[in-house]
Amino acid sequence: MDEARAREVLAAAGVLPGAAAREARLLALGENAVFAAGDLAVKVGRDAELLDRARRELAVALWLAEAGVPAVRAAEPAALIVDGHPVTVWHRLPDPVRPTEPRDVAALLRLVHELPLPASFELPPRELLGGVERWLRLAGDVIDPADAAYLRERRDGFASAAAALTPHLTPGPIHGDALPRNVHVGPDGPVLIDLETFSADLREHDLVVMALSRDRYGLPAEAHDAFTATYGWDVREWDGCAVLRGARETASCAWVAQHAPSNPKALAEFERRVASLRDGDPTVRWYPF
Repeated sequence: MDEARAREVLAAAGVLPGAAAREARLLALGENAVFAAGDLAVKVGRDAELLDRARRELAVALWLAEAGVPAVRAAEPAALIVDGHPVTVWHRLPDPVRPTEPRDVAALLRLVHELPLPASFELPPRELLGGVERWLRLAGDVIDPADAAYLRERRDGFASAAAALTPHLTPGPIHGDALPRNVHVGPDGPVLIDLETFSADLREHDLVVMALSRDRYGLPAEAHDAFTATYGWDVREWDGCAVLRGARETASCAWVAQHAPSNPKALAEFERRVASLRDGDPTVRWYPF
C-alpha cells in the first residue's frame, strides 16, 4: 500500500468530509498510513489481515483510559473495513512541545507494567516474529530468495529459544513496540500512541527495544542510561536479553522487506541488515529509509 492507495481508502471511508480527506496530511506510512485532518487522525491498515489488531487497539485505548494511563484516545468505537483495509479514527493529539526522550518511554512503561491483565478482552502473546512471513510475502521476488530463507530460519530458531526463556520480571501487559516514536510529548506530558502491539508477555520485550536502539540505531549511551535509571532496571543484565534482541533484529529486518517493491532505499537497507546478521556483526549501524 502506497500513499495514493491509502488516500483512496481514506476518501472511500467517509470518516472525513471530502475536502478534508483530500487535504489530510500524511503523518506516517508503515503497517498503517496515518493521516491528520482537523482534530482527528485516521489510520488506514495495509490489508485485511490487520483488522483484528485494529479492533484490539481500540479496546486497549478504552482500557488504558479507564486505568488512567496517558494514551491516545479513539474518536470512533469501532473499526471499519473499507476496500479490504481496516480504518480507525482517533482524537488528534496537540502538537508536541519537545522531542520524545527515552526516559519518557520508561516512565510510561512503568505505568503499563504495573497493570493487571484486562478483564473485558484478551491480550495475545507478543508475536514479535509473527509478521515475518507476511512481510517477506509482500516483498515478493524483489528480495533475494536466499535472504528470505535465511530470515525464516532465524525466525524459527529464535522463536524456539524465546519460548524457553525464564523471565526476570513478572509477565503481564506490555506495549510491544516501546520506541520514542510511539510516545508523544504534548502540553500535558508524554502519552502512548500506536497501541496495536499491546500484548500479554514478558515485560523484557519492552526493554530490549531500547537496548537494541543503543546498539543498532545510534541511541547515545547516556540516553539509554536515562531510560534504565527511570525504569529501574537494565535488561542487559538478564541472561535472556540476547535471545529477545536476536528475535527483534530478525523481525525488524523482515519488516523493511515489505517496503522494498516500491522503495529502492528500503531494498538497500534490507540488504544491509541481512548482511550484518549473516556476518554476525552486532555493531553495524541500521538506518531508517
